Amino acid sequence: MSPNNKRKVALISVHGDPAIDIGKEEAGGQNVYVRKVGEALAGLGWQVDMFTRRSNETQADIVKHNSNCRTIRLNAGPKVFIKRQQIFQYLPEFVTAFLEFQEQHETIYPLIHTNYWLSAWVGMELKKQQSSKLVHTYHSLGAVKYKSIKKIPEISQTRLEIEKQCLETADLVVATSPQEQEHMRSLVSEQGNITVIPCGTDIESFGSVSRHDSRTRLNIEPAAKVILYVGRFDPRKGIETLVRAVGCKEVKLHPDLKLIIVGGSTPGRKDGKERSRIEALVQELGLEAITTFAGRIEHTDLAYYYAAADVCVVPSHYEPFGLVAIEAMACSTPVVASEVGGLKFTVINELTGLLVPPQDERAFAQAINRVLSYPAWSRQLEKDARKRVESMFSWDGVAQQLEQQYLTIFNQQPSELLVSGNASLHGAYYTLSDSPSKI
Repeated sequence: MSPNNKRKVALISVHGDPAIDIGKEEAGGQNVYVRKVGEALAGLGWQVDMFTRRSNETQADIVKHNSNCRTIRLNAGPKVFIKRQQIFQYLPEFVTAFLEFQEQHETIYPLIHTNYWLSAWVGMELKKQQSSKLVHTYHSLGAVKYKSIKKIPEISQTRLEIEKQCLETADLVVATSPQEQEHMRSLVSEQGNITVIPCGTDIESFGSVSRHDSRTRLNIEPAAKVILYVGRFDPRKGIETLVRAVGCKEVKLHPDLKLIIVGGSTPGRKDGKERSRIEALVQELGLEAITTFAGRIEHTDLAYYYAAADVCVVPSHYEPFGLVAIEAMACSTPVVASEVGGLKFTVINELTGLLVPPQDERAFAQAINRVLSYPAWSRQLEKDARKRVESMFSWDGVAQQLEQQYLTIFNQQPSELLVSGNASLHGAYYTLSDSPSKI
């Protein structure tokens, strides 16, 4: 396929610049998602252009990530950082800049994949004006978010209306977990086409080190039976359930047992108080000799902890997705998890690990004991866990699932996504039919 004859897709992330350094203001999970999805789609042969809003005069117009993937910054409002709650008024300028970019490059994007509700408004405008197919990923839902915060922003009603309109009019909405899909149906609209495609994880980093090398690095004996918890200190994370399960006879009697609890805490704050409570429980149950509180560790070191473990336990009372389970499975580590929320999707019971009722210490003890007591079965769990992550939760796997949905939208006719460099723009450039103030 020639450079000017590729399947083209525009990923739009108005406020989340895919090319910006993660950790900066407004730079987080959405930026990573768009960038990783874009690069992975490019690896499948797509021409991927990721459109975002310029937030600094010194930023490059175009950042090329590889031969098939680039970030394109459009002018919409002042060339300074603006909080996402204040960007809505500049969306018509973003749409105009996008259409002008198409006209300048003599092309039309037949497929547009928007991210977050601000981009949804842009995508719906473009869909009306040039009949592009529209795919959307919410990243967060206002209907869920506003239930958990006290101060509701002024833009809330507008956001809720746009999220409902997008679900009902987009060609496809991508939920990252069955729980998010359920929220869309129960809180947003019963109409619309939804599919579930999870977020990805870096399977090269998670899974790149062996158990032997990891234990050597962490000074853990080769014969040790290692139970791992990764996460913050919060009563809802169920650490108490895990500790009590380890204190049960069938688990506690395993020779060379070691419990490692990874997670930071701040003295005097809620998480610090929860850690103190858990430490007291460890002492009460006589587990202090086998328990290590590793504290907050660098994300790059997590792979060693996962790989060193015989089992990773996720005892949460609720998890919408369950990224820890995915990271552990990527490291070929079996998971014992609560049978709740997204964990019911990420962990396959009896195949990649075990699912048990939440807050049931006896059930957790029995599950942990099974994994530790049957090495041959455990090794099979390890293999199947890694396979599931590679096929479902790697960025390449996510991109492959998206590609199949993209092609399905076009009735399995990839040729409709082929756009040559001199595509006609006749009829594609119109005046905005609605401004944000009218929504």
